[in-house]
Order: sequence, then structure tokens, then C-alpha cells
Amino acid sequence: MPRARACVVHSVITSAAILLLGPQIVASAEVQTLVIQGASVFDSTSGRMLEDRTIVVEGDRIRAIGSPELPLSIPGGAQRIDASGKYVIPGLIDAHVHLVHLADRSRVTGDEFLPLFLANGVTAVRSSGDAIVAEAGVANYAAAHPELCPRVFLASPLIDREPPHHRDAGHAISDPAQVAAFVEDMAGWRVTTLKIYVGTPRSIGQEVIKEGHRRGMKVAGHLGRYSAQDAVTDGIDCLEHIWSVFNYCIPEAVKEQPDHRANLDLANPKCQALVTALAESKVAVDPTLVVFRNMIYLNDLEEVHQSPDLAHVPKRMLRYWNQYLTKSNLPLETRALRRQEVRKYQELTGMLHRRGVPILVGTDTPEPYVPPGFSLHQELEMLVESGLTPAAAIQSATLQNARVLNQADHLGSIEVGKLADLVILTADPTADIRNTRKIELVIRSGRTCAPETVLKAVPTY
Repeated sequence: MPRARACVVHSVITSAAILLLGPQIVASAEVQTLVIQGASVFDSTSGRMLEDRTIVVEGDRIRAIGSPELPLSIPGGAQRIDASGKYVIPGLIDAHVHLVHLADRSRVTGDEFLPLFLANGVTAVRSSGDAIVAEAGVANYAAAHPELCPRVFLASPLIDREPPHHRDAGHAISDPAQVAAFVEDMAGWRVTTLKIYVGTPRSIGQEVIKEGHRRGMKVAGHLGRYSAQDAVTDGIDCLEHIWSVFNYCIPEAVKEQPDHRANLDLANPKCQALVTALAESKVAVDPTLVVFRNMIYLNDLEEVHQSPDLAHVPKRMLRYWNQYLTKSNLPLETRALRRQEVRKYQELTGMLHRRGVPILVGTDTPEPYVPPGFSLHQELEMLVESGLTPAAAIQSATLQNARVLNQADHLGSIEVGKLADLVILTADPTADIRNTRKIELVIRSGRTCAPETVLKAVPTY
């Protein structure tokens, strides 16, 4: 179907013109200027809103930021946005998505749901394990359509045992000697994160971390055989899903008790020692709380499977999710206990944050009932319920997520020289985290994007 043109492009050079006319066009290009005036701007470092700021964007970069104390001269011919009474935050980043795996089961392709991210102020995503060729194809589509899509940062397929748990997204490595060649191949695909999966033993995990760091890559783990304690000792960068912490907080004696997961005392020495190690080593944790609530434990709740956030998801995807709901068949009598277990994961998340463990914001979309883009706001809400302040949750979804992508020099905060990925809100998100949903305008690489127009690019069928 034809794609709606969703953004006003602030460059007079189209990619077609560059290809036809060559490099001389670049030298004579007129860089367009966008000025956002009078807004309160979120400072990702301090977590404070700075009042009455003016942001000047030239091309795709922030070129100046003014204040009443340091007023700016507005360039002639600039497009101006009166943002008085509005709030500007950096573009949000989803640190855990799948662009091929999971979507393919509903016969939806990544390009079809990428606009859902941008319409929700998510201007960058970290792919977290997919078949590399298909994943790279979706990333290439995103790069060619910045008016519809977020930036995409690639991860490796899921590094796993033989056979891998997910044949469509896994890559089996059975010998540490195989790791170097695999990492070299991933570097050729411009992968930024290596993803260790549940079947990987320590011997291979250690080699992945060593080779990944040698190549400047981050290493993430959805752990199973490889314990969190060992992975932290070996220098892993981030743990995916709260399970990758929680499962290693349970004393052996407690595992025999019924309902031990819902009733685990997180003050136990094993848990406290792991939390201390994570904090001291600054290993980031990406809890993805929303996938545990929506897909695993509480998909029988009407507020989950009939959420208004599902309204813009392609019908093919929603049909598959509804089939999953029928198959999961969660018994009503276990609901209270399931709620308690989800709360326990939130309790651990709050503890990690208070102890200084870097918290990431990811969703695991498009797992069932975890809608692309919309679920990032749900995750922020769950993080605040877990004990983070709204400002801390926004810091995690912006600067902290940028750091795990090695992109803090370009993304994650509103600073001179950084990429102009911004979200203009009509209400203060530091007062109420739900205000991150009140999006008036998204700015991606200096292009202004109206959410309601971007959403029209998502197929309804």
C-alpha cells in the first residue's frame, strides 16, 4: 500500500538528487533551520525541566540552546515552533525489540510496524536478537525512511546451544573457538550488541564478552546456563529481562517451597550479594516488566488484552495474539498469585535502582499484547510503580539507553551537537509519567512528524 508522507523534511536535498547530481550538490546545499521557542526542556543529566528554552536545529543536529539569561539570535527564514507551555524531552529509545522474530508468526513484517514506534516518540530501537539478514533488511528500510521509522541498532542472533531454542532467531555455538569468527561476521553486519541466550555455557559466554569488547560491542545476556553471578564477574554489559537477575536470587533451600517466586524474600544474602555485584560493576539491567505482565502472567486481564493501546496494531498481529490468549488458558484461581509475582519483579527492579544499578527501558515487543511503541509508555509506567521517579524513568529511556548503545555522544539528551531527535509534549512528564503519551510533535533527525499522520502508514489489515 502507498506510504503516507509523515514528516516535513528540513533539507532541500533528496537522496534522489544526490544520486543523480553527485557530490557537488552537497557543497551547495541549503541547510534548513528549525527553531523551538519557549519550551521547558528536560535535562537528562540532572533529571530536571529547564524552563523557557529555545532550541535551534540545523539539518539533523542541535546547533544552539538559548535561555532568558543567554538569548539567541534567531536565524532569518527559520521554521519556528511556538512551544510556550510545552515540554520537550529527548527522543525515547526502546532497548529491547524484535523486528523479525515473533512478528513473522503473525505474517507481519518489521517495516509495517516501525511507524508505531515513531508515532509514540520512540526515535530509536535496539534490536535484541533476530536472523541477521532479515533484521538488517528492516534496518535498511528504517534508514531509508526516517520520516516513518526510528533509528535501528542491530544485535546478533541469539547465541545459544545446539540446537538453539529459537531456530528462527538463534545461532548455535558449541565451541569457544568458534566465537571469534562469529563476532567478526557480526562486525561486518554493523552489529552493536552481541546477545547471549539461555543455552550458552560460561566457557562460550566468556569468549563472547572478550571478543565483543575487543570489537567495541556491548554484550547482553538473557541468561540460563550462564549464571548472573558468573556473567557479572566476566564483564557482561547488561542483563535482559528481570528473570536474568531474579532467577539467580533464589536460595537453593527456597526453591522447594511452593509459590516461592511470588513470596521470595529479596533481603536474602544471595540476592543482596548479586545486587551489590551488579551495582559495583555497573552492569545494566533491562527489566522488560511489561512483557511479564502482558504476555506471560496476566494476559487474561481485560485491561491487557483489550487495551486501547492495541487499536493501531495490524489486525494480523492482533489475531495471532488472540490465538495465543486462548492457548495460554491461565486459570482464574492463580491470578492473585500471578499478580503477586509480577509485583515481586517490580520490587526487585526498585531495589536495583535504589542501589545504583543502571536501569534500561525495553519492552520485548512484539510479544503478544506488547504493542510496538505504545508498550514503551507502559514500561515507563511500570518502572514508576516500581519506585523510580518519573524523571529517573525518562533518564533511563533516553540517556541510559543511549549509553548501552554507545551512542551517548549523539543521542539521549538535548545538547548542542547531538542529533535532533526530540518529542514535544503538552504536559509535564516529570509530574506524571503518563504525560509521555501526550505527544504533540515528534522530531526525528530535524524532521517534524505528526503522530496521527505517522500512524496512517501502519496497515490496518
